[in-house]
Amino acid sequence: MSEFLNVAEIFGENVFNDTVMQERLPKKTYKKLKEVIEEGKELDLETADVVAHEMKEWAIEKGATHYTHWFQPLTGVTAEKHDSFITAPMSNGKVLMSFSGKELIKGEPDASSFPSGGLRATFEARGYTAWDCTSPAFVRQDAAGATLCIPTAFCSYTGEALDQKTPLLRSMEAINEQSLRLLKLFGNTTSKKVTPSVGPEQEYFLVDREKYLKRKDLIFTGRTLFGAMPPKGQEMEDHYFGAIRERIAAYMKDVNKELWKLGVSAKTQHNEVAPAQHELAPIYAEANIAVDHNQLVMETLKKVAGRHGMTCLLHEKPFAGVNGSGKHNNWSITTDDGINLLDPGKTPHENIQFLLVLTCILKAVDKHADLLRESAADVGNDHRLGANEAPPAIISVFLGEQLQDVLSQLISTGEATRSLKGEVLQTGVKTLPDFMKDATDRNRTSPFAFTGNKFEFRMVGSNDSIAAPNVVLNTIVAEAFAEACDVLEKADDFDMAVHDLIKEQATEHQRIVFNGNGYSDEWVAEAERRGLPNIKSMVDAIPALTTDKAVNVFEKFGVFTKAELESRVEIQYENYAKAINIEARTMIDMAGKQIIPAVIKYTTSLANSINAVKAACDADVSVQTELLTETSDLLSDAKTALAKLIEATDKAAAMEEGREQAVCYRDDVKAAMDALRAPVDKLEMIVDKEMWPMPSYGDLIFEV
Repeated sequence: MSEFLNVAEIFGENVFNDTVMQERLPKKTYKKLKEVIEEGKELDLETADVVAHEMKEWAIEKGATHYTHWFQPLTGVTAEKHDSFITAPMSNGKVLMSFSGKELIKGEPDASSFPSGGLRATFEARGYTAWDCTSPAFVRQDAAGATLCIPTAFCSYTGEALDQKTPLLRSMEAINEQSLRLLKLFGNTTSKKVTPSVGPEQEYFLVDREKYLKRKDLIFTGRTLFGAMPPKGQEMEDHYFGAIRERIAAYMKDVNKELWKLGVSAKTQHNEVAPAQHELAPIYAEANIAVDHNQLVMETLKKVAGRHGMTCLLHEKPFAGVNGSGKHNNWSITTDDGINLLDPGKTPHENIQFLLVLTCILKAVDKHADLLRESAADVGNDHRLGANEAPPAIISVFLGEQLQDVLSQLISTGEATRSLKGEVLQTGVKTLPDFMKDATDRNRTSPFAFTGNKFEFRMVGSNDSIAAPNVVLNTIVAEAFAEACDVLEKADDFDMAVHDLIKEQATEHQRIVFNGNGYSDEWVAEAERRGLPNIKSMVDAIPALTTDKAVNVFEKFGVFTKAELESRVEIQYENYAKAINIEARTMIDMAGKQIIPAVIKYTTSLANSINAVKAACDADVSVQTELLTETSDLLSDAKTALAKLIEATDKAAAMEEGREQAVCYRDDVKAAMDALRAPVDKLEMIVDKEMWPMPSYGDLIFEV
């Protein structure tokens, strides 16, 4: 019998959350810290010292011996340096355990080895981590023992953001300020803070670890670079929401337990479309906490998989021919007193505040579609976007029938007088209950879909931080709100002005709204007619970061400086080139050291068999001869393609880092990789399985 798990008891037990702070901190200290968290007041060192002491005592009770400033540099993963709580030995040889407010507030890691995109010279080593007190500290328990993890921002000695967290916090301040301006225009004087809330859905694959360790491509790149499709893939659609196998269920149970202890509200779990693919989704949290939690989710998925003899793959496309993995970013804006600015109510046509918010968002997405697309740009995501398994690379907004109808009324007549209602769902079965269905269906082909009281940005890759898309969303919507407030604050007749502004924005930005099939060729042509950008690759998306309009919006709200944006462009080109270079070198290694020798061994065995048969009798060996010829021809093709890949990779690697090199990797090296894969995948279908040097797709995705 499985152990009983009381979720209410364990949830958040390893988090220095509000309940713990109320219990352990003096009332005066608690009050001051809450003012810092909720009102943005400055934290004094005296308060920090008290908090640090109580945090240390709490962590030691949890078994912690070390603490770390846990941060998110521009490497795609988290970073940490561990320090023990011990002080210098005293005269009696004993040590004390201490942790000061200064150590809590500020850390000093070596910034020289983290990506900076030219912001820092290599010899300029100093960087700072600064405590993000709005995201609670936690104790992480693993094979290393227990460690107190303090979420922090990471910046250079001269103040530039070197991480994901700093611009996110800046963007949250921007949308808070502009949202409060907008709410004040509608007479709201009670809401004191507006926060973007995020709920990221996380897709992932699980494979058997022994098989994983026999695939160099999975080890070095996170995806299979070779592999023929098995007789069955996902075409039967029987895996999606299917019964969860016991091995996977045991894994999910442990993942949930780990996450719940860390205060991550893991809510939903199920099998996804592709074999061996699954999904986990949490309940909403404030944007910066949601970003931290999603990093913990990814780390936990990988860590727990090892305990169960499996490996978790977070690459966007680990297997060709079956669905890849994404991360739907559900985004909304909520006040501190519980008002969701994206809740249309029962009669959206009468909800003027909502209609203004909605049309401002349409304006923001239309104006900055390229920037939003760039926020989801990733090497692995290039395999998904526009491939009929993820949203197209064209940004559009799905509103659904109800809001589309309201918008059409506003555009055509200037007045919205009705809202479509949900109808009773008729099942035709008397024993099934009748219930009201939603007024709007969902559209899984839309990159940016309104889903009731939130927008779902479906483009984000499964391996990416959700910080970047939320930085963009917060900032561009803050700009749209600010521009609306600039107009309305000067208006003599507010009601007339807001009416005109809603109609104007709906009319000018209706091109971004599309409720149809985003996978269709017709939509590609229609989007081009509308003038919507169709950015198909990461390399083409990167320049959006430094257009004049991008620099203006980010600098206006203090989210990025131009120098910080230029550094991120350089980092992105460099990351793209490095990722493709690793993939190409891995293919070269696998083809030269494993695949070609295995095929030679097979053809030699086949040739010897043919000669033996001929020597023994006068039997017909035409089939064997035909097979030998086909295999030898493919082997020759593979050898030729390998030589061309080596040449293309060496040429690209010798180029100066930057856009030109990234373009070379995309156009030349990737084409050479495809040319090598084609004959190798055909060979896999011919060569004796016992001789093939690595597990097949069937072994990996059906034998978990």
